[in-house]
Amino acid sequence: MEFRQIYVRLLNSLDIKTHRYMYKSFFMDERIVGISGPHGVGKTTMMLQYIKENLYGKTEALYFSADHIYFNENSLYEFIKKTYLEEGVKIFFIDEIHRYFSWSQEVKNIYDSFPDIKIVFSGSSMLDLIKGKYDLSRRAVLLRLEGVSFREYLYMLDIYKTEPFKFDELIKNREEISETLSMVPKISGHFKEYLKYGYYPFSLENRKTFSDKILSIIDKTIHIDIAGFYNLKTQNLYLFKNILLFLSTSPPGQFSIHNLAQSLKVDDKTVINYLEILSETGLVRPLTYRSGGHTMLRKPVKYYLNNSSLYHTLSHDVLDNNSTGSMRESFFLSMIQNGGLEAHYSNEGDFTVEGYTFEVGGKNKKTKQIQNIDNSFLVKDDILVAGKKEIPLYLFGFLY
Repeated sequence: MEFRQIYVRLLNSLDIKTHRYMYKSFFMDERIVGISGPHGVGKTTMMLQYIKENLYGKTEALYFSADHIYFNENSLYEFIKKTYLEEGVKIFFIDEIHRYFSWSQEVKNIYDSFPDIKIVFSGSSMLDLIKGKYDLSRRAVLLRLEGVSFREYLYMLDIYKTEPFKFDELIKNREEISETLSMVPKISGHFKEYLKYGYYPFSLENRKTFSDKILSIIDKTIHIDIAGFYNLKTQNLYLFKNILLFLSTSPPGQFSIHNLAQSLKVDDKTVINYLEILSETGLVRPLTYRSGGHTMLRKPVKYYLNNSSLYHTLSHDVLDNNSTGSMRESFFLSMIQNGGLEAHYSNEGDFTVEGYTFEVGGKNKKTKQIQNIDNSFLVKDDILVAGKKEIPLYLFGFLY
């Protein structure tokens, strides 16, 4: 069978020793486990690693991708049924499942028809996985894999290995933790490299092609995921790329929907709609006030590109104080949110998290803006050790 040949070939070519942070927990006892996440963060590798390290050589497991041309004319349900009945396969790892039109209905039917079948599926489109026509919420555990943290980056490069720190532990023991980490050789230089390349694991393979791969991820997200789910006209898709380019060079101040709309020559409503779509696909992160009774307080105040590596790729030709400041804040926000915490907009600083206020900046940033605020800190780039009111920016890369 061609699929098994592909499956074996992929396993034999896999030579990655490190694991992503979710590896230990992603394959649960549930019969259906879904793994979502942006393109390029390592979902396929994680599934293949699990198979190779736990199921290799066992004929009851099979990996395949739902975007294979075979499924243009053949049913996913019938393929799994046939493979189960004829070959005894009981554990199916299905990649890019959102590329198959009726995936959620057929996975539901498989679940109901074959009690001893387990399915682990992955998809890069949160739009399709979360908003599928048929509800899998009672049957499936849906997990989300995010990009690489700074902690993982150091581990993958065999520079330094440590377990993640809990947020409260990080804040309380910031001086001792940062003093220990400051002894890691060239950690400041590694952090600068991480901000440029580290969020996507494929940066460890070849830095020369990194930007091309990032641009490919953006194009695939816009022209396949977004266009396919919303059935948007091709002539409108360029607006998504222009929004990302606008954000990549915008100052990290309060966001103006109207200014962006004027720049793109569209109405405000269109910009708001497109920003929501980009947020759902994992290319953009919105920042809101803490939720309250007033609807306006729940509307995003700022928008950032999803991670610092996107800033580097989209703004590297014009890297200035605007994009550098936004890159720092994007790193802070991505590490906080990926670590399972909520961050909100702050009128006094940049962010509020778990009752703390944080102002993010460079090493020369002063405490004037937050000096009279309890439980507040300056989060500074280009410093290594924390102080009474200062925390190194890189430290938040150890939350997951």
